Amino acid sequence: MKLVSFLIIFIISQTLTAQFYKKSEPFTHTYSIVARDTVTGNMAVAVQSHWFSVGSVVAYGKAGVGVVATQSLVNPSYGPKGLALMEQGLSPEQALNALLQNDSGEMYRQVAFLNHNGLVATHTGNLCIDEAGHRQGKNFSVQANMMLRYTVWDAMANAFESSVGDLSQRVLAALKAAENEKGDIRGKQSAAILIVKGEATGNLWEDVIMDLRVEDHENPIQELERLIKIHKAYGFMNKGDLAMEKGDTLEAESLYMRAQELFPDNIEMKYWYAINLLNNKEFNKAFPILKTIFNKDKNWKTLTKRLVKSKILVITEEKLKEVIQL
Repeated sequence: MKLVSFLIIFIISQTLTAQFYKKSEPFTHTYSIVARDTVTGNMAVAVQSHWFSVGSVVAYGKAGVGVVATQSLVNPSYGPKGLALMEQGLSPEQALNALLQNDSGEMYRQVAFLNHNGLVATHTGNLCIDEAGHRQGKNFSVQANMMLRYTVWDAMANAFESSVGDLSQRVLAALKAAENEKGDIRGKQSAAILIVKGEATGNLWEDVIMDLRVEDHENPIQELERLIKIHKAYGFMNKGDLAMEKGDTLEAESLYMRAQELFPDNIEMKYWYAINLLNNKEFNKAFPILKTIFNKDKNWKTLTKRLVKSKILVITEEKLKEVIQL
């Protein structure tokens, strides 16, 4: 009864708002992928378009529920409402059909749903601008409209299926494949990736693994790839900070080193690595690094003094003086 009541209310609200969306739909023609990692259960939606801030319009996701890509002449309600219906227990196909049946503009929609079990449902309206189409596979769906070539979605699917690496790398491979087929007939402008956990933790701040957007860039996929790499580097930094808080300085050192390998030119990553070396009493390794950092910006020297007060840096007064004199 709860589900039936929810659907009745939903259908009424959808009918009442149909005219609103018909007048204000963003003109977001694009290509995208929704996908699930069979090892971790994590789910992703990634997108690129010749449209400003495409991620804010197209990509939706909720841990333990699923992900949605809604594009072409976008009805943004497909995102939150689709997730709500899947959370109520409807399959992606049932949820998508419920929305399409009450949308007078369905012929202009291109939408893909994927749930936490890897089931997918995709719709490409018959009035979507050519070249337009989609292809489904095990645990994924790729879709595109207003492409220069009709080969885009097959290239995306093949790239995802044949790629290796984590989920972010595999969906990025699909986006690159689309661009190799010349992608959007208008060119390129923005891109985004959203990854959520397959199972909700109960803590919203832990449920989103990655949420990155390139709002306006001449090479948005290239920039998105750079941001993904930095995101992973800071992930190691965060874990290193936690290890330092727990007093596990050896684990912290290992994590900080992994961060630097991904982002070697970042001065802050070098700094915290050096601070951890001080905590490990590896002064001969720490001093040259800190000297280089202090020569670039003496504010890091001021910060080092403050770390002692906060007990993040545990060092003798004599050694601190040596550090400050670098």
